Amino acid sequence: MRRTSGGTLFPLAILLVGINLRPALASIGPLLDAIQRDTGLSDTGASLLTMLPVALMGICLLGTRRVKALLGVRAGIALGIVLILLACLGRWWSMGATQLILTAILGGVGIAIVQALMPGVIRQRAGARTGSMMGLYSTAIMGGALVSSTASPWIAGSWGWPAGLGVWALLAMVGLVAWIAVAAKTHEMPGTIQPRPVQRETRAWLLLAFFGLGTGAYTLVLAWLPPFYMQLGWSAQVAGAMLGAVTLAEVIAGIAVSLWVDRSTDRRPALFAAIGALLAGLLCLCLAPLSFAWIAALLVGLGIGALFPLSLIIAMDHGETAEQAGAIAGFVQGGGYVLAAVLPLVAGLLRQHLSNLTPAWWLMAALCLVLAFIAVRLRPGDRLSLHR
Repeated sequence: MRRTSGGTLFPLAILLVGINLRPALASIGPLLDAIQRDTGLSDTGASLLTMLPVALMGICLLGTRRVKALLGVRAGIALGIVLILLACLGRWWSMGATQLILTAILGGVGIAIVQALMPGVIRQRAGARTGSMMGLYSTAIMGGALVSSTASPWIAGSWGWPAGLGVWALLAMVGLVAWIAVAAKTHEMPGTIQPRPVQRETRAWLLLAFFGLGTGAYTLVLAWLPPFYMQLGWSAQVAGAMLGAVTLAEVIAGIAVSLWVDRSTDRRPALFAAIGALLAGLLCLCLAPLSFAWIAALLVGLGIGALFPLSLIIAMDHGETAEQAGAIAGFVQGGGYVLAAVLPLVAGLLRQHLSNLTPAWWLMAALCLVLAFIAVRLRPGDRLSLHR
């Protein structure tokens, strides 16, 4: 791809596209009790509203190369945004459980297409500034979650939960216009064929596990933190505000990563700090969820917010070219999202059978130790050998 004539147009498009990649997920949690009341969804069924799109994101991302070959970057990203738009509109018009699950699938596929194609575009366009641009992209994603998780309960309070879920179609329209403006001035370039599949590399599976477990913490908190506090007596608005606080901390961490990441090739100190913050926040949720609620929100948000961009940046560090970096990012995100989709489902099962989500927080705290073990091995300068 060639650069657009406007120096700020591409970063702006990344921001406006990225902000659309989480409202379809983040708006569910604060409204989950009302959705279950009106649709009759069980806790396990409700977990599918988060689990299904995340799993589908993973499955689609595993086919990144096929998606790129079939759709191309320009049309592919535009199609992904359109699917997100249609998913939000579908939720606005319907209150049925089946329709909600279908829109979850539609939105998950749309999100997956965008996330499959965007990292390779960023690597190709940004060059030496890939790290900071990926930080902007991931911060935009978390910003979309912040806005939607905070605003959805208030919108639902005035116009009902379908409006709280569906209003984000307006944001998708803006993102679509921004991407079309960039795509109109962008020329496709044929990608090179990857001679050695990424999945043959042991290191690729390690990167996948790291991304998947870190993202699993995000999906777990996104789906079940508001219901956890509503079960403890909080209102939907306050529980949604707490998820908003988590996401605000994620945005702050994402901005910090984007400012710092190009200053050091060794990502491990930042990784250990992020994992430590996440672990401390989870322990607060386990041991004193009411007394340390907002401290937990801050720590969990900082940890997740730093882990998400760092895990993507580290994955892309392992590619020697933009094509390789895109292939690695697609594989890591694909398998990682499938892994991450399991945790909300496990939490839903625990809540349904034990009426308690605390064991889910303990499980994620234990997985933080696994993350730390993997982080030790992520030395700077490591690359995947993708040449025959």
